[in-house]
Amino acid sequence: MSSTLNSQVEGYLHGLSEQGLPPLYRLSLQEARETYRELSVPDEPPNTVASVTERTVPGPAKDILVRIYTPNENGPLPPLVFFHGGGWMLGDLDTHDALCRALANATECVVISVDYRLAPEHRFPAGLEDCYAVTQWVANNAESVGAKPGTLAIAGDSAGGALTVGVGLLARGRDGPEIDYQVLAYPATDYSFNTDSYEENAQGYFLTRKDMERFWNGYLRSELDGQHPYASPLRTQNLEGLPPSFVLTCGFDPLRDDGSKFADRLSEAGVPTQHVQYDDMIHGFLTMLDDPELDRAHEAIEEIGDAVRSVLE
Repeated sequence: MSSTLNSQVEGYLHGLSEQGLPPLYRLSLQEARETYRELSVPDEPPNTVASVTERTVPGPAKDILVRIYTPNENGPLPPLVFFHGGGWMLGDLDTHDALCRALANATECVVISVDYRLAPEHRFPAGLEDCYAVTQWVANNAESVGAKPGTLAIAGDSAGGALTVGVGLLARGRDGPEIDYQVLAYPATDYSFNTDSYEENAQGYFLTRKDMERFWNGYLRSELDGQHPYASPLRTQNLEGLPPSFVLTCGFDPLRDDGSKFADRLSEAGVPTQHVQYDDMIHGFLTMLDDPELDRAHEAIEEIGDAVRSVLE
């Protein structure tokens, strides 16, 4: 691992420190949600797309709101269903709006972002079932969102990466839709905090170990849920048959080893897997697009786009 933090990210973290921003785990749930939103929503979307629309999709408990991004390309284009991060407890369609716009342009896909139910009001597996329901609906109704039927990709960052794997496992277990590709950006894959990266990056790099402890404890109904492969996909005994995968990890991230170990497990199971590590980056850097100086975020999104297009074209 690189021992040098990217200078642009270092400046970002220094700015947060100067603001006196307390760690998320010390804030009330409402304060944490508001703070995460303030940090994540830019004043102006940095990427323009051809259209952005919203609609609802039938869900297991109630209708689920989705936001549909159609890039500046001639359609119809393949659909990519996106699940936002935020520790299963924070985040919404707006916190990841800029990222979804960028992904739509880079992947040349119609991106469908899912407003799944959040914990702790709705604990595991509520959010996961929402994500699976939307994926299944898109697979059967691609034309309804202006997308091309017959192909399908899924993607998510952080907790959304865990939900992405969970959707793939559910599709495999329930004889559900065929998923052609999955993108896992710094995913949480195991209810465990004993990895080297949790120790090395416990604090000081935006996401902390204590943040993750709070997120997991808010997401799970009990510790027993932490052993379930749909919550902790690294504990899945057999990963054969999961979609070809792009796994992105960061050097200065408590979840680095979660992603790296899962990429290794996918490869060992015969799943075509591309693992890319940004050694000088921190967790969550893909959403830092409102700062044009953070070149690495734009580089990573282009790399994701190249990988998705190579499979879905």
